[in-house]
Amino acid sequence: MQFKLITLLLIFGAFTLQAQIQTPQPSPSATVTQTIGLSEVSVDYSRPAVRGRAIFGDLVPYGKVWRTGANMRTKFTTSTKLKIDGQELEKGTYAILTIPNKESWEIVFYTEYQAGGAPAKLDDSKVALKLNAKANAMDMAAENFTIAFGDLADGVSGNMYIMWDKTVVWVKLETPTDEMAVKSIEKAMAGPSANDYFSAASYYRSSGKDLNKALEWVSKAVEMNPDAFWMSRQKSLIQADLGDKKGAIETAKVSLAASEKAGNDDYTKMNKASIAEWSN
Repeated sequence: MQFKLITLLLIFGAFTLQAQIQTPQPSPSATVTQTIGLSEVSVDYSRPAVRGRAIFGDLVPYGKVWRTGANMRTKFTTSTKLKIDGQELEKGTYAILTIPNKESWEIVFYTEYQAGGAPAKLDDSKVALKLNAKANAMDMAAENFTIAFGDLADGVSGNMYIMWDKTVVWVKLETPTDEMAVKSIEKAMAGPSANDYFSAASYYRSSGKDLNKALEWVSKAVEMNPDAFWMSRQKSLIQADLGDKKGAIETAKVSLAASEKAGNDDYTKMNKASIAEWSN
């Protein structure tokens, strides 16, 4: 019995030791993030090394789909829509798949990014964007596979470089910076929206701040969006908190009519209950 116990302890100790062993990955993971104008672009990928091997046309065959790195597929994420070499790509996350050839590469932004190796064949329904990029020779070899951003121009565009061994390809990324900036300016110049006034008033009421200020803001919200029964409901509650039950009842009736018209039973019930309470 004692021998069996000692044996089990030794086996458990061996597994514990094994679980604690850590070794470096041969193709370490990396993340590169770049802000271009008002857009943020990031790439998550693995970085295999040359290690004296022949790369393109050998380790990475010409004419076949490549995961563009090692381990999991290289993942490309953009916070806004982009133009890549003139073609539009919607905001989101994609796999960067490539088909290297001696003179040029096909670069594919693929919707199925949560996978390991490259697909044997591209599914056209998952191709968000496809383009060709010239394969250029580098004077100095890149030992580790590298993706980088550069040539950032006036906050509106930049290049994404894919480099390994003595080969580099790149694509131009253009962001909707001007469009986004103009929309932001127009929104700011137009002043707060009904939702902004409503949110501010709701916060002031719930946190016990200046109720007169909250009433001013919620009144503006109701004026801008008179059919929003939840806004007039909030106004009635603020009026009641301020001791103006007559005004609260009048506002609650407005919210009641709007909630009944919208078919919202919850607000209809709440308004009726409040009107009954404040009428006593």
